[in-house]
Amino acid sequence: MSAPALFSNYQWDQSNLTNRMVLAPMTRGRTKVGRVPNKIMGDYYVQRSSGGLVITEATSISPEGEGWVNSPSVYTPEQVDGWKSIVERVHQAGGVIILQLWHTGRASHSDFHGGDKPFSASAVKLEGDKIHTPQGKKDYETPQAMTQKDINRTIEDYRHAAQNAKDAGFDGVEIHAANGYLINQFLDAKSNKRIDNYGGSISNRYRLLDEITDAVLSVWPKEQVGVRLSPNGVFNDMGSPDFRELFSFVAGALNKKQLGFLHIMDGLGFGFHELGEPMTLAEFRGLFDGMLIGNVGYDKASAETQISNNNVDMIAFGRPWITNPDLPIRYKNNYPLRDFSDDSTWYGGGEEGYSDFSTYKDEHGITSMSEVSEHK
Repeated sequence: MSAPALFSNYQWDQSNLTNRMVLAPMTRGRTKVGRVPNKIMGDYYVQRSSGGLVITEATSISPEGEGWVNSPSVYTPEQVDGWKSIVERVHQAGGVIILQLWHTGRASHSDFHGGDKPFSASAVKLEGDKIHTPQGKKDYETPQAMTQKDINRTIEDYRHAAQNAKDAGFDGVEIHAANGYLINQFLDAKSNKRIDNYGGSISNRYRLLDEITDAVLSVWPKEQVGVRLSPNGVFNDMGSPDFRELFSFVAGALNKKQLGFLHIMDGLGFGFHELGEPMTLAEFRGLFDGMLIGNVGYDKASAETQISNNNVDMIAFGRPWITNPDLPIRYKNNYPLRDFSDDSTWYGGGEEGYSDFSTYKDEHGITSMSEVSEHK
């Protein structure tokens, strides 16, 4: 009898992924001084390395890209060294790990930038809840529209961050173009009101992602580079009427670059902007030839269905993996999951609610390592 699809191997570039489960990138805010990745972050990723693939939390490419309290970055030697230690530990545990490259754009605040307003495609304020800053919770601000000089500098920041990720030993990188952050702000007509080569038409709005991707590809082989998109997403005040045409174009353009993977947040679990019939994973399967990762609200059964129907190669899981560090083992053996509805320790703090969750094996005193070792 063949193994269930969710627990079958998948060959991605030079890596044999031992199952089809991806640890989704989740911002947790656990760094302290200098946004340097630390030991408890390493503990967290090692504990969750039984997934087929680990994608790190969003990691800022530059000081200008920051917009979340105590999130990690990757632009200083100290930050690179911190990530290098984590990567080495994950590799020792048998895991495969890639770094997500992030610029928050207007989803930031001047408190993060010495009083300077954050950058975006246009001077269009994010309409939404307040933002947590180093000085407390505040209203979003109208951002600065980026000049060509700002854009050129940011593209170079992505190139530099990609090189730092390579120096740290990662197995690949993911360009975060989803969830209403900077690249998504250029893609979406709701936030992009430019009249130059980066605004107006879909091909113009795609231009920044195109140039950033090429910068990253100057450092990494195409097989080890991916992009994350949220075609149906409303997070950070996103959603434009032409989303179907936009993201079909973007997926097709990225496919021509022969990238290693595309990570689609289909938004059907939660966060759908409801501006039309949502785009599905099956649609993207027809637009992209590389590894396709699905995300947002999937459980074991729905993930199995998507993979068995060949709509997607991998499924990323987030919230259930917070409280269940051995999620693949629990799913494979039909062990019950620990509740993950309490979000009081999701963001910020230390080990509590982050790296202090026990495995099912430890909870129940199981002495056999057979079901554990086969996931390593």
